[in-house]
Amino acid sequence: MTDTYEDHPPRLGSLTFHGPLSEARATRMIERIAANAPATVLDIGSGWGELLLRVLEAAPGSTGVGIDINAEDLARGRVLAKERGLADRVEFVEESALGTTRGPVDAILCLGSSQALCDPEQPHDPAVALRELRRLVKPGGRVVLGEGFWQRKPTPEEFAGMWPGAHEGDHLLLGPLVDLAIEAGFRPAWIETASAEEWEEFESGYRHDTETWLAAHADHPLADETRERVDRQRSTWLNGYRNVLGMAYLTLVPVG
Repeated sequence: MTDTYEDHPPRLGSLTFHGPLSEARATRMIERIAANAPATVLDIGSGWGELLLRVLEAAPGSTGVGIDINAEDLARGRVLAKERGLADRVEFVEESALGTTRGPVDAILCLGSSQALCDPEQPHDPAVALRELRRLVKPGGRVVLGEGFWQRKPTPEEFAGMWPGAHEGDHLLLGPLVDLAIEAGFRPAWIETASAEEWEEFESGYRHDTETWLAAHADHPLADETRERVDRQRSTWLNGYRNVLGMAYLTLVPVG
């Protein structure tokens, strides 16, 4: 049998951004970054780097690097860069961000990826990630951090419905998160949070292609495994962190 795309569960094809981020919010973020005329841009945990590519388009002459450990996403980014005429201005690199030496730069994007800056053997600590971001950004530069936070303390029932081992220490409330950014040597120039609509667009888009594939491939050898994974993902959202876990987008300016 011919090995085609349709023979395998598709992945993330309906997502523009790998996170709860609308076109309108992304445009405003890009405008704020581009207004600072960055020459160098680093995207930590870039995936396919949609936001990175748009920043480079908005800031003529700028160059960028996207780092991630997912080769498939990086390959998608390279294709997008070529299609947009940006292949000579951006590099997508498969490597860990832990202790990275790819700074200092004028602008950093780190959306939903701060764990990449932390020791994987230790609990995720946003304070550590923020200190790393401060190390990697040039004076006068900009950092856009997308970080999860609790909109309120989850109930025991909600914790039970989330990812295995979920507990209160997994995230902070928004106020303490912003305080950590200030302690790390930033001023929060812009504070915004993803809306319920952005979350629903992301969560549904995350599974859309796979759900459609499952409906058409119920007897496929990979169907049971794929169905179990997707059903588990959807349940952690609907029965766990929906309307509890938020996403903060902080535009940070280094002090001094």
